[in-house]
Amino acid sequence: MERLAWLTASKLAMFGAAVLLMVVLCAAFAPWIAPYDRADRDVRQQLEPPSAAHWFGTDENGADMLTEIVHGARVAVGVGAITVLLRLLVGVLLGLVSGYIGGWADEAIMRITEIFMSFPGILLAILIIFITQEPSLWTVIFALSVTGWAGFARLVRGQVLVERERDYVEAARALGLPSWSIMLKHIAPNCMGPVIVQATFGMATAILGEATLSFLGLGPQNTASWGALLDRGADYFLLTQHIAVFPGLAIALTVLAINFLGDALRDHFDPRLANRAETT
Repeated sequence: MERLAWLTASKLAMFGAAVLLMVVLCAAFAPWIAPYDRADRDVRQQLEPPSAAHWFGTDENGADMLTEIVHGARVAVGVGAITVLLRLLVGVLLGLVSGYIGGWADEAIMRITEIFMSFPGILLAILIIFITQEPSLWTVIFALSVTGWAGFARLVRGQVLVERERDYVEAARALGLPSWSIMLKHIAPNCMGPVIVQATFGMATAILGEATLSFLGLGPQNTASWGALLDRGADYFLLTQHIAVFPGLAIALTVLAINFLGDALRDHFDPRLANRAETT
């Protein structure tokens, strides 16, 4: 329980953990949790408001909105997790090389990083999807990954610049260990605290990015994406609001929950920030 003290110490973090756990369970067991099958359609029940039979109402095709939102959790969790993993893989490796090797490698990697960070991420993702002309789920993941690794690379480089001067790194060099072993086995584990915090916020950004692209019609329209559901709901918003409200709440609560967890993790890895917030 001591390892989870950072979580239980904050009510907002516990709320975030509960919401995120519910979303992950919906993603993992959507076919069993959803009250109806996604193929179920009844044109006689189009745009029905929330009721005992359909807690979140029905859409323009007579499909159950709660079923669509539960299945949409799969898209949100899948895109968020895979995108963050790809960003981590590229960003951490480049940050390690840049900070430890230095020289021309550092210059080249940092200049490329600055180029990617100078563009708004969502606009660059839109450009990539327009170039590929294939708004599929994997295209969205690729577009969001390409635009998000730079922040991890810069963060890790800064951590490595500090860690490489530590005594344990000097000892590893004196033992004749190769550079790749020092970077991966000794320096990288000591840089993971800030990286985990950044990854938490990065997952929220990825989920929001996928929803934005799907809302704009650039995401996977054949899946139950929350952004695509929100886009459809906007067309009928003046007639009935529940089609847009519930997907919007799902996006907002999930992103908010992840941010609450990220704040708690940040305070856990750097207690000085929490103390500074309490004194201000």
